[in-house]
This record gives sequence, structure tokens and C-alpha cells, in this order.
Amino acid sequence: MYSRCFDTKERCSSVIRRSDAIIKVMESVDEEDLVVSTTGMISRELFYNADRPANFYMLGSMGLASSLGLGLCLKNPMKKVFILEGDGSSLMSLGAIPLISACHPNNLIHVIFDNQCYESTGGQPSISVDVDISEIARASGYNVTCRITALEEIDHALYEYQNVDGPILLLIECNHESSHDVPRVSHTPVAIRDMFKGAFNQTY
Repeated sequence: MYSRCFDTKERCSSVIRRSDAIIKVMESVDEEDLVVSTTGMISRELFYNADRPANFYMLGSMGLASSLGLGLCLKNPMKKVFILEGDGSSLMSLGAIPLISACHPNNLIHVIFDNQCYESTGGQPSISVDVDISEIARASGYNVTCRITALEEIDHALYEYQNVDGPILLLIECNHESSHDVPRVSHTPVAIRDMFKGAFNQTY
């Protein structure tokens, strides 16, 4: 299933702040759902706005969130897994997208916040201005791919596809605005592991 869902705009004209988009996505995450976030500002904003034991913050491991998320899906198919990463992270391990598709995890929601740059390292431009990651996911065989250009469309998409088998990819066009005063994740890697392990094994 492929859906553009909404009229597209030039990506550089997006009015969505990534932190607002993260909050919107997390409003649709249930208590038992697992969340994996990439290193950098995405993990920092997730930690600041919606810290929970079932969040796994990938500290210092750029590009590996999607691979870890896939492994979690396969190991625990009864729990929904959200992968939160940026365009730079996704492009860094682009082979994960066809691998995810080949494994057919019906419990995976892959969210890419595309601001066309490597924000955490100084805002250098990424190639997502010319390369459409959602089209790569569609061609690879994701069950649903959707490009989102307005904040309210996040609720619409997550509601529309809540009972649809994955893998599902939501590419959210974001602007370059972020709150650089957002604190770093204060949990140690060991604490993140232990809290997440408990959440992973928790039954409801």
C-alpha cells in the first residue's frame, strides 16, 4: 500500500518543528510500545519531552536505530516498535530499509524526521533534498509510505494506519529550528539498557 496522503510542498518550506513532531508521535505511543531513537538531537528532544523506560536512546551510534528496531520487532512481535531517526541517520545505513522490508515486521513504524541536514554536527546539508527516502522505502516494499508536511497530519496518519500491518514509514518534513538548550540524555548507557530491558520483557 502506498499513499502520498497529503499534498506535498517543497521540503525547505516546512513549518514543522521536529520537537513538536516528536511530541505528536509520542501521543500515539501506547505504554507497552517500544521506541528506539537515533543519536543526537532527536534522542535529546525525546528524552526532554517524553522520557520513559521503554525508550532506547542510541547514544553515539548514528545510523543504527533502524537495525536495532528491526531486531526488536523480530524478537518480540507482540509489541509495536517505533523507530525515530533523521534523514542523515537513515541515509547513513540505507541498506536497513530493504532489509526491514524483506523481513516483513508487521509491528514496525519507522518515523524519519527529514530536515535536510546533519543538525547535530553543525547543520551540514544532507542529500535528502535530492533523494526521497520515502520513495526508497516504497520501492523496497514497505507496506505503507507516507510523506507528512503539516503537524496535524501526524495524528491523521497514525490513526489511519493504527491497525495496518507494517512496515510503515512516515517521513515528516521538518524545518531547521530546534531548541539547542535541550539537555543531553542524563541516563547512563547501562541505565538505558536496564530500564529498556525491563520494558521489553514486561507483559500487559
